[in-house]
Amino acid sequence: MTNTWFITGASRGLGLELVRQLLERGDTVTATTRSPERLLAGLDGADTSRLQALAVDLADEEQVKRAVEAAGDIDVVVNNAGYGFLAAVEEVSDAEARQMFDVQVFGVWNVLRAVLPSLRARRAGHIVNVSSILGLTAFGGWGLYCAGKYALEGLTESLAAEVADFGVRVTLVEPGYMRTDFLRTPSIGLPTSTADGYPAIREMTAAHLAMPGTQLGDPAKAAAAIIAVAAQEKTPLHQLLGSDSYGLAKARIAALTEDVEAGRELAVTTDVG
Repeated sequence: MTNTWFITGASRGLGLELVRQLLERGDTVTATTRSPERLLAGLDGADTSRLQALAVDLADEEQVKRAVEAAGDIDVVVNNAGYGFLAAVEEVSDAEARQMFDVQVFGVWNVLRAVLPSLRARRAGHIVNVSSILGLTAFGGWGLYCAGKYALEGLTESLAAEVADFGVRVTLVEPGYMRTDFLRTPSIGLPTSTADGYPAIREMTAAHLAMPGTQLGDPAKAAAAIIAVAAQEKTPLHQLLGSDSYGLAKARIAALTEDVEAGRELAVTTDVG
Protein backbone atom coordinates (compact mmCIF):
# COMPACT_ATOMS: atom_id res chain seq x y z
CA MET A 1 0.00 0.00 0.00
CA THR A 2 1.40 3.39 -0.99
CA ASN A 3 0.90 6.57 1.00
CA THR A 4 1.09 10.31 0.52
CA TRP A 5 3.71 11.91 2.78
CA PHE A 6 4.37 15.51 3.78
CA ILE A 7 7.92 16.02 5.07
CA THR A 8 9.69 19.16 6.28
CA GLY A 9 13.45 19.64 6.38
CA ALA A 10 14.02 17.23 3.51
CA SER A 11 17.22 18.36 1.80
CA ARG A 12 19.77 16.86 4.19
CA GLY A 13 20.41 13.98 6.55
CA LEU A 14 17.45 12.04 7.88
CA GLY A 15 14.90 13.99 5.82
CA LEU A 16 16.74 13.37 2.56
CA GLU A 17 17.16 9.66 3.31
CA LEU A 18 13.49 9.38 4.20
CA VAL A 19 12.43 10.97 0.90
CA ARG A 20 14.79 8.67 -1.02
CA GLN A 21 13.40 5.50 0.56
CA LEU A 22 9.78 6.59 0.15
CA LEU A 23 10.26 7.28 -3.55
CA GLU A 24 11.90 3.88 -3.95
CA ARG A 25 8.79 2.34 -2.35
CA GLY A 26 6.49 4.10 -4.79
CA ASP A 27 5.00 6.54 -2.27
CA THR A 28 4.05 10.11 -3.13
CA VAL A 29 6.01 12.82 -1.30
CA THR A 30 5.63 16.55 -0.84
CA ALA A 31 8.88 17.75 0.69
CA THR A 32 9.56 21.23 2.00
CA THR A 33 13.04 22.69 2.21
CA ARG A 34 14.88 25.97 2.03
CA SER A 35 16.58 24.65 -1.12
CA PRO A 36 14.66 22.38 -3.53
CA GLU A 37 17.75 22.40 -5.74
CA ARG A 38 19.84 20.81 -2.98
CA LEU A 39 17.13 18.24 -2.33
CA LEU A 40 16.95 17.25 -6.00
CA ALA A 41 20.73 17.10 -6.25
CA GLY A 42 20.79 14.78 -3.24
CA LEU A 43 18.30 12.51 -5.01
CA ASP A 44 20.40 12.28 -8.17
CA GLY A 45 19.46 9.08 -10.00
CA ALA A 46 16.18 8.55 -8.12
CA ASP A 47 12.77 8.58 -9.79
CA THR A 48 11.35 11.92 -8.66
CA SER A 49 8.13 11.78 -10.67
CA ARG A 50 6.10 11.38 -7.44
CA LEU A 51 7.93 14.17 -5.61
CA GLN A 52 6.92 17.77 -5.07
CA ALA A 53 9.93 19.70 -3.78
CA LEU A 54 8.74 23.03 -2.41
CA ALA A 55 10.66 26.00 -1.04
CA VAL A 56 8.78 26.87 2.16
CA ASP A 57 9.55 29.16 5.08
CA LEU A 58 7.95 27.19 7.90
CA ALA A 59 7.54 30.35 9.97
CA ASP A 60 5.22 31.74 7.24
CA GLU A 61 1.78 30.29 7.93
CA GLU A 62 0.42 31.11 4.47
CA GLN A 63 3.34 29.40 2.73
CA VAL A 64 2.78 26.31 4.87
CA LYS A 65 -0.96 26.28 4.09
CA ARG A 66 -0.29 26.45 0.35
CA ALA A 67 2.22 23.61 0.57
CA VAL A 68 -0.23 21.41 2.47
CA GLU A 69 -2.98 22.18 -0.03
CA ALA A 70 -0.64 21.27 -2.88
CA ALA A 71 0.06 17.89 -1.25
CA GLY A 72 -3.58 16.75 -1.41
CA ASP A 73 -4.85 14.06 0.97
CA ILE A 74 -1.90 13.43 3.26
CA ASP A 75 -1.49 10.11 5.05
CA VAL A 76 1.72 10.77 7.00
CA VAL A 77 3.17 14.07 8.19
CA VAL A 78 6.81 14.20 9.27
CA ASN A 79 7.92 17.40 10.99
CA ASN A 80 11.66 16.95 10.61
CA ALA A 81 13.07 20.43 10.03
CA GLY A 82 15.58 21.59 12.58
CA TYR A 83 19.16 22.52 13.34
CA GLY A 84 21.48 22.53 16.33
CA PHE A 85 23.00 25.33 18.38
CA LEU A 86 25.93 25.14 20.78
CA ALA A 87 26.23 27.96 23.32
CA ALA A 88 25.81 28.82 26.97
CA VAL A 89 22.36 30.16 27.82
CA GLU A 90 23.67 33.72 28.38
CA GLU A 91 25.39 33.68 24.97
CA VAL A 92 22.18 33.13 22.99
CA SER A 93 20.78 36.33 21.53
CA ASP A 94 17.07 37.12 21.38
CA ALA A 95 17.14 36.82 17.59
CA GLU A 96 18.86 33.42 17.74
CA ALA A 97 16.34 32.11 20.27
CA ARG A 98 13.37 33.31 18.24
CA GLN A 99 14.78 31.84 15.04
CA MET A 100 15.17 28.43 16.71
CA PHE A 101 11.60 28.47 17.98
CA ASP A 102 10.33 29.59 14.57
CA VAL A 103 11.65 26.33 13.12
CA GLN A 104 11.27 23.83 15.95
CA VAL A 105 8.02 25.02 17.51
CA PHE A 106 6.07 27.61 15.52
CA GLY A 107 6.93 25.99 12.19
CA VAL A 108 5.61 22.68 13.46
CA TRP A 109 2.52 24.43 14.80
CA ASN A 110 1.88 25.97 11.38
CA VAL A 111 2.04 22.53 9.78
CA LEU A 112 -0.27 21.04 12.41
CA ARG A 113 -2.89 23.76 12.00
CA ALA A 114 -2.84 23.19 8.25
CA VAL A 115 -3.10 19.38 8.25
CA LEU A 116 -5.31 18.60 11.23
CA PRO A 117 -8.75 19.60 9.85
CA SER A 118 -8.38 17.17 6.94
CA LEU A 119 -6.94 14.35 9.05
CA ARG A 120 -9.73 14.71 11.61
CA ALA A 121 -12.40 14.80 8.90
CA ARG A 122 -11.02 11.62 7.33
CA ARG A 123 -10.43 10.06 10.76
CA ALA A 124 -7.06 8.80 9.61
CA GLY A 125 -3.44 9.76 9.33
CA HIS A 126 -0.19 9.72 11.28
CA ILE A 127 1.82 12.68 12.54
CA VAL A 128 5.50 12.04 13.25
CA ASN A 129 7.33 14.83 15.05
CA VAL A 130 11.09 14.37 14.98
CA SER A 131 12.42 15.43 18.36
CA SER A 132 15.73 14.27 19.85
CA ILE A 133 17.07 12.54 22.89
CA LEU A 134 17.71 16.17 23.89
CA GLY A 135 13.96 16.54 24.16
CA LEU A 136 14.11 14.15 27.09
CA THR A 137 17.40 15.11 28.74
CA ALA A 138 19.65 18.17 28.68
CA PHE A 139 23.34 19.03 28.74
CA GLY A 140 25.27 22.24 29.24
CA GLY A 141 25.75 24.15 26.00
CA TRP A 142 22.60 22.74 24.42
CA GLY A 143 20.11 25.02 26.20
CA LEU A 144 18.56 26.61 23.12
CA TYR A 145 18.22 23.37 21.20
CA CYS A 146 16.83 21.55 24.24
CA ALA A 147 14.35 24.36 24.90
CA GLY A 148 12.92 23.92 21.41
CA LYS A 149 12.79 20.14 21.63
CA TYR A 150 11.30 20.14 25.13
CA ALA A 151 8.58 22.46 23.81
CA LEU A 152 7.99 20.11 20.89
CA GLU A 153 7.64 17.18 23.28
CA GLY A 154 4.97 18.93 25.35
CA LEU A 155 3.10 20.09 22.26
CA THR A 156 3.14 16.59 20.79
CA GLU A 157 2.00 14.82 23.94
CA SER A 158 -0.98 17.19 24.19
CA LEU A 159 -1.73 16.73 20.50
CA ALA A 160 -1.73 12.94 20.85
CA ALA A 161 -4.36 13.15 23.60
CA GLU A 162 -6.51 15.57 21.59
CA VAL A 163 -6.68 13.60 18.34
CA ALA A 164 -6.79 10.02 19.63
CA ASP A 165 -10.58 9.87 19.29
CA PHE A 166 -10.31 11.00 15.66
CA GLY A 167 -8.20 8.05 14.61
CA VAL A 168 -5.10 10.19 14.07
CA ARG A 169 -1.91 8.61 15.38
CA VAL A 170 0.96 10.65 16.78
CA THR A 171 4.58 9.65 17.35
CA LEU A 172 7.58 11.45 18.81
CA VAL A 173 10.81 10.17 17.25
CA GLU A 174 13.83 10.77 19.49
CA PRO A 175 17.10 9.98 17.71
CA GLY A 176 20.56 10.00 19.21
CA TYR A 177 23.64 11.05 17.24
CA MET A 178 23.46 10.09 13.55
CA ARG A 179 26.04 10.28 10.77
CA THR A 180 24.51 13.28 9.05
CA ASP A 181 25.56 16.91 8.49
CA PHE A 182 23.83 17.96 11.71
CA LEU A 183 27.13 18.88 13.38
CA ARG A 184 28.43 20.77 10.34
CA THR A 185 27.52 24.29 9.23
CA PRO A 186 24.90 25.44 8.38
CA SER A 187 23.10 22.70 10.34
CA ILE A 188 24.76 23.76 13.59
CA GLY A 189 24.67 27.30 14.94
CA LEU A 190 27.28 28.98 17.11
CA PRO A 191 26.98 32.20 19.15
CA THR A 192 28.10 35.46 17.60
CA SER A 193 30.01 36.22 20.79
CA THR A 194 31.08 34.09 23.73
CA ALA A 195 31.25 34.85 27.45
CA ASP A 196 34.18 34.25 29.76
CA GLY A 197 34.11 31.35 32.16
CA TYR A 198 32.69 28.50 30.10
CA PRO A 199 35.73 26.40 29.20
CA ALA A 200 33.72 23.16 29.43
CA ILE A 201 31.28 24.43 26.79
CA ARG A 202 34.13 25.47 24.51
CA GLU A 203 35.63 21.99 24.87
CA MET A 204 32.26 20.34 24.26
CA THR A 205 31.72 22.47 21.16
CA ALA A 206 35.12 21.56 19.73
CA ALA A 207 34.48 17.87 20.40
CA HIS A 208 31.10 17.99 18.66
CA LEU A 209 32.45 19.83 15.63
CA ALA A 210 35.06 17.06 15.31
CA MET A 211 32.46 14.30 15.67
CA PRO A 212 31.02 13.95 12.11
CA GLY A 213 31.72 10.50 10.75
CA THR A 214 31.97 8.85 14.16
CA GLN A 215 28.33 8.95 15.32
CA LEU A 216 26.62 5.64 16.10
CA GLY A 217 23.38 6.29 14.22
CA ASP A 218 22.77 5.26 10.61
CA PRO A 219 20.35 7.72 8.92
CA ALA A 220 19.27 5.07 6.39
CA LYS A 221 18.25 2.71 9.21
CA ALA A 222 16.58 5.59 11.06
CA ALA A 223 14.53 6.49 7.97
CA ALA A 224 13.52 2.85 7.55
CA ALA A 225 12.46 2.79 11.21
CA ILE A 226 10.21 5.83 10.71
CA ILE A 227 8.60 4.17 7.68
CA ALA A 228 8.02 1.04 9.77
CA VAL A 229 6.47 3.08 12.58
CA ALA A 230 4.10 4.77 10.13
CA ALA A 231 2.96 1.36 8.86
CA GLN A 232 2.04 0.06 12.30
CA GLU A 233 -1.46 0.33 13.70
CA LYS A 234 -0.25 0.79 17.28
CA THR A 235 3.01 2.50 18.20
CA PRO A 236 4.48 4.03 21.36
CA LEU A 237 4.17 7.79 21.67
CA HIS A 238 7.94 7.98 22.29
CA GLN A 239 10.09 6.09 19.79
CA LEU A 240 13.78 6.28 20.59
CA LEU A 241 16.27 5.67 17.77
CA GLY A 242 19.81 4.57 18.55
CA SER A 243 21.43 2.69 21.40
CA ASP A 244 22.89 5.98 22.66
CA SER A 245 19.42 7.53 22.78
CA TYR A 246 18.05 4.52 24.63
CA GLY A 247 20.86 4.60 27.19
CA LEU A 248 20.51 8.32 27.83
CA ALA A 249 16.73 8.00 28.21
CA LYS A 250 17.09 5.24 30.78
CA ALA A 251 19.64 7.33 32.71
CA ARG A 252 17.29 10.32 32.62
CA ILE A 253 14.39 8.27 33.99
CA ALA A 254 16.56 7.00 36.84
CA ALA A 255 17.87 10.49 37.67
CA LEU A 256 14.37 12.01 37.54
CA THR A 257 12.97 9.29 39.77
CA GLU A 258 15.75 9.89 42.29
CA ASP A 259 15.11 13.64 42.20
CA VAL A 260 11.36 13.22 42.67
CA GLU A 261 11.83 10.92 45.63
CA ALA A 262 14.41 13.24 47.19
CA GLY A 263 11.81 16.01 47.21
CA ARG A 264 8.84 13.93 48.33
CA GLU A 265 9.03 14.81 52.03
CA LEU A 266 8.68 18.53 51.35
CA ALA A 267 6.22 18.07 48.48
CA VAL A 268 3.55 16.41 50.61
CA THR A 269 3.63 19.21 53.22
CA THR A 270 2.03 21.79 50.93
CA ASP A 271 -1.45 20.21 50.66
CA VAL A 272 -4.39 22.10 52.20
CA GLY A 273 -5.22 20.92 55.73
